[in-house]
Amino acid sequence: MSGQCTLLSECGHPQQSVLMPEVVNAAYYRDSYRTEPGHRELTVSDAFHAIFMHRPTWMKLIMLSRNYLMSLFGIAVPDKAEIMHPRMRSDYKVGEKIGAWPIFYLSSEELVAGRDNSHLDFRLSIVRVEEKQTTAIVISTVCITHNWFGRAYMQLIRPFHRWGLKLLIRQAILAGRL
Repeated sequence: MSGQCTLLSECGHPQQSVLMPEVVNAAYYRDSYRTEPGHRELTVSDAFHAIFMHRPTWMKLIMLSRNYLMSLFGIAVPDKAEIMHPRMRSDYKVGEKIGAWPIFYLSSEELVAGRDNSHLDFRLSIVRVEEKQTTAIVISTVCITHNWFGRAYMQLIRPFHRWGLKLLIRQAILAGRL
C-alpha cells in the first residue's frame, strides 16, 4: 500500500497552467503535487471528484467549524450542504460551482476553482499534463493574501492544508479513483 503513495510528489507549478507565473510566484502561499493516475482517460473534473468529493466526515466537520468561525468575521463561506453533501455532475461551466468552489477556468487540460474574499484569494488548479508515455495530474493551491488577517489565517492553516491535501490525494490513489 505505501508503495503506491510514493506516486505522489511535490513539484513546481506547471508551466502550461492558465495561472500566470508572476501571480503564482508572488503568492503568499503556493504548493503543487504531482501524481500519475491509473486512468489515462481521467478528466480534470474527474480528478477533482476523485480527490475532493470523498472527504472523511471528520474533515468535513472541521471545515464546517472553520467556516462558522470565518463567517463571524464576515468572510464568505460555502454552505453546509456544499461541504457535507457535495453534488457531482458530469459536466461543468465557468461560473458554476464544483463542490463548494466557483469555477474560474475550465478546459480539457485544466480546472481552476476557488474563492475571492477580503482576506485572501484562493485558487485550486488541477492540470492534466501529457508526457511522452504518461499522463500526470498536478494539483496546485495558490493563495494571495490582502491583509494581515489573510497572512495570519494562512500561517495558522498552512500545516493542516498541506497535510490534508496530501491525505486526500493519497486516499484517492489508494482507492483507485486516480
